[in-house]
Order: sequence, then structure tokens, then C-alpha cells
Amino acid sequence: MQVFVTGATGFIGLAVASAFARRGHRVLGLARTSEKARELMRREIEPVIGTLQEPGAWRNRAAACSTYVHCAFEYSAKGFELDRNVLRTLSELGGRKGEARTLLYTSGVWVYGDTGTRCVDESTAPNPPKFVAARVENENFVLSCARPELATIVLRPGCVYGGHGSLTAAWFDGATKGAARFVGDGAQRWAMVHVDDLAELYVLAAEARRACDVFNATDRSRNTIRDCAEAASRVAGGNGRIESIPVDEAIKTYGPMAEALAFTQHADSSKAARLLGWQPRHAGFVDEVERLYLAWRAQRAS
Repeated sequence: MQVFVTGATGFIGLAVASAFARRGHRVLGLARTSEKARELMRREIEPVIGTLQEPGAWRNRAAACSTYVHCAFEYSAKGFELDRNVLRTLSELGGRKGEARTLLYTSGVWVYGDTGTRCVDESTAPNPPKFVAARVENENFVLSCARPELATIVLRPGCVYGGHGSLTAAWFDGATKGAARFVGDGAQRWAMVHVDDLAELYVLAAEARRACDVFNATDRSRNTIRDCAEAASRVAGGNGRIESIPVDEAIKTYGPMAEALAFTQHADSSKAARLLGWQPRHAGFVDEVERLYLAWRAQRAS
């Protein structure tokens, strides 16, 4: 396959683009700068310089591909509007005559809302907090674009960890400054997934080319956030010290995302295992915390 990846230099997108390249596919990755482009070339990914806002810079290159993977997202007031515009462009690209194409969209399990002790799956109706409600609308748009020559797939990752981290990096950073901090009382349990396991699912979904489908992407770890923060604090020099931030206070720092950081979620991913053969290989944040910390520290030093 020839694969075009937006957000190819980002936390998820770089892992996804690299996974496709390791599988032997030709990968084109969207990059905003020459410096970012060099990072892609080091991983055998062909850079395409451009931005989400100006599809004219990359539309023709993407049109030559059979698979489009949208991993990018701009965190701004118009982020979801831009998201929809990019999806519209990708869905309208004409492939080679007679060539089947696939569009994969990156959503997330936050669209389920707080699930409490209930386990949800892809058949569960979304119940998103207001700040990600537009993501459900974009999911529906992607699925509505399915047609015989275009398979459309929505992936809903859990909170992604691994490498230099993402949300989990804040625990290591906090521990180096005295205490690993988290939102809420710490009893909540996030649905989580390692970035490399997630990247493998993208490849499997694209290769299977299941039309108009949705897949959750979570591992089987069920540690509390307090457990995760304490583990991060122990290895990062905080001696296990942690600090709880009330949601109301956290909103001042994190905005409406603070609500989701206090969610308890249990999202089942057996559909991906059953239909795509996906099996997460990583045991969970707490079990791998030592090497996750080393990866985070190495990234900071680079």
C-alpha cells in the first residue's frame, strides 16, 4: 500500500507511520517544517511539507495513495472544524482508476463519557462531554463517506502511553518537581493503550479494509490513576509522593479536558481481537513504568 499520514510527526502519528513503514508499505507523512521532515526520513518515511490548513500543498501527493490515516488534530477553538475539513478533503480524493481506498480516522474513548463500572464496546451509544461532542459528529461524517471504492474506519484509542509519553508524561514531570499530580481523587481508572500496540491496530485495520467500521483500542490494564501516579513518582525521584488536584481547580489549567481526566472508563476491545487479530503486547503503565520513565527522560534530554 501507499499510505498518507497526517500528524506524522506527532506522538501517535509518528508511531503509526513507522508501523506502516516497518510492514513494508510506502509511507508519506505530512510535516510542517524541514526539521520535522528529517525526522520522518530517518524512519524511512517520505515527508510531505504542508499544513492541515492548506490542503493544496499535499492534496495531489495524497491522491496517489490508497490509504489515508488522519492522526493530526489542532487544539484550538476551531480544531474540530479543521478536522472536518481535512476529512472532507481526504474522502473526496480520487484514487487510481479501479483502486480501492481506505480512510482511517482517529477518535478516542472519551466519546463514551464516564462509564463508571460499566464496560462499553463499539455498540454502546456515545455519551461525550461537551468539549468532544464534535468528535462524534466527525466520526459520523467519516462513516457516512463509505462507498464501494472507499472503506472508512474509526479508531477509538484509550489514553495513550509509551515512548516520551503524552498525558502520562505529566506524572513523571511532576515527580521530578516534588510530587506526581493527577486530577480527581485518583480512584478513577482510565482505559489505556501503549502507543506501539495502537500503531499495530492501525496497520491491521488498513490491511483488512473493513468498510464503515469502528474499533476501540485499549489494553487490559485496570490500575487506578493513583496507582499509576505513585509508580511514576517512585521511579522519577518523587519517593512515591502524589498530589490530587480537585476538578474545579484543574479546569483553570486544563480547561474542559479536566472533566475527562477524572473519568472512570472501561472500554472493551475484543472486537479488534476477534475481527483483526489484534492483541496488545504491553502489560500496562504500572508494570512497565521503569522503562517508560527512561524513555521520557531520554526524550527530554534530546
